Amino acid sequence: MDANKKRKLILDSVIGAVIIVVGIILDQITKFIAVKHLKEEFSVTFIDGLIDFTYVENRGMAWGLFADHRWVFMLVSTVAIIVVGVILFSGKSPSKLYSVFMACIISGGIGNMIDRVALGYVVDFIEATFIDFPVFNVADSFVTVGAFGLIILLVIDIVRESVAEAKKKKENGDKSND
Repeated sequence: MDANKKRKLILDSVIGAVIIVVGIILDQITKFIAVKHLKEEFSVTFIDGLIDFTYVENRGMAWGLFADHRWVFMLVSTVAIIVVGVILFSGKSPSKLYSVFMACIISGGIGNMIDRVALGYVVDFIEATFIDFPVFNVADSFVTVGAFGLIILLVIDIVRESVAEAKKKKENGDKSND
């Protein structure tokens, strides 16, 4: 491995590790605050008609689907965390932005895994009252931002490759007509 690739791997790994640690800390601190202040109150309006803080012990996934199947979630989460982590920390990430989004997914996955292992459920507390949407937490936000970010980057890459391929075909077609 040449010096530039090694430097890139180290930088991407450090950026990824910082995002993972910061995300986990933010998630766990906000869940601690939610448990301490919302468990008894249940729900507090933060921005009227927009966001409430509502304490929920989620034993499933979104909307409580597949409740009491935490081992399935733990297995799937563990596999996803390992696969994404191997890509992130092996230098296989196509760009720093890919690395950032992968680190977000890992961070959120670990944040919710901590709850499932320690509590048997995930603490959710952010409720978007303006839509019918499940109550969520900071870890869920990290996973969602990471997943959507990766999807957007993949779509951009696919479009770029398609345009480059079409351009190449056109150039080759134009040259064969000369």
